[in-house]
Amino acid sequence: MDADIYREPLPDVRRWRRPPWASSRPTTRGFGDRFIPNRGDRMNMNIAEALLNIPRKDESTEEVSPSRAAYRKLLSDTMLQGRTRVFSFSNRPRSPLKSSLEAPTPTHRQPARKRRQIPQAPEKTLDAPDIVGDDRFNVLDWGNKNVLSIALDDKVYLWNATDGSTTELVTVPESSAPITSVSWAPDGRHIAIGQCNSIVELYDVTTKKLLRTLAGIHQGPVGSLAWNNNHLLTTGGAHGAIINNDVRIQSHAVRSYRGHDDVICGLKWSSCGKHLASGGADKLLNIWDVSRSSPLHRFSNHTSTV
Repeated sequence: MDADIYREPLPDVRRWRRPPWASSRPTTRGFGDRFIPNRGDRMNMNIAEALLNIPRKDESTEEVSPSRAAYRKLLSDTMLQGRTRVFSFSNRPRSPLKSSLEAPTPTHRQPARKRRQIPQAPEKTLDAPDIVGDDRFNVLDWGNKNVLSIALDDKVYLWNATDGSTTELVTVPESSAPITSVSWAPDGRHIAIGQCNSIVELYDVTTKKLLRTLAGIHQGPVGSLAWNNNHLLTTGGAHGAIINNDVRIQSHAVRSYRGHDDVICGLKWSSCGKHLASGGADKLLNIWDVSRSSPLHRFSNHTSTV
């Protein structure tokens, strides 16, 4: 069967006419389309301002309880700060509201880092006549009680940096002069003095008494001294020998280190007391373990006395 028999005829579009009830003049009271609504009189700014300023009838006649009135006043003072209107039409906007409920602005600022001031002049100048001018010797040492020991030829002086006083500790015989090294013990009460005749003496600075003499451990001047603790004193001689001395026992030489061929110019123990650094006039720097006689590390790139 042919399907065209049951097809309904399409309306003739050309014959369509506007219905008689539809008016061709646009109305001003319509709702507009869905994109640009027609608000009519609602866009009149004068009417809008009047509507905002005129109080509502229900508010003027409403009976408000004292608690509700107090709540409204507190809310108005807190949020509006006494303003009667939130929005108003004016030429200049008002300052923004600052609510007491807002978190305060943090005022803590990180202090500016102060720049370190490097003094351009010495704080104190001490006269040091007859001081040994050989850079292989160590004739100055500052103790942990803020006292500086200074060797001047055959004498040792103590300068107290706290009160500025100066005292003479000892004068060695002419055969032992000049004094070539001084070193404070960690307790700040005892001091070791190395002399050019290979003798090392221990003194009590409180009583100024000689406690012990260490002899026969070196040949020539003792140019460097270092304490590992209050009883182990390390001495450096003129021929590269480094000796650990236990000052509590009679046979004080307990260990020796050999790694230099010239005068030992510097000795320093690590804070843990397990490693020793030694520098010599042979331009070598060695790192030693307290229990080994050979150096752990050797640095030979120096061009002058270490």
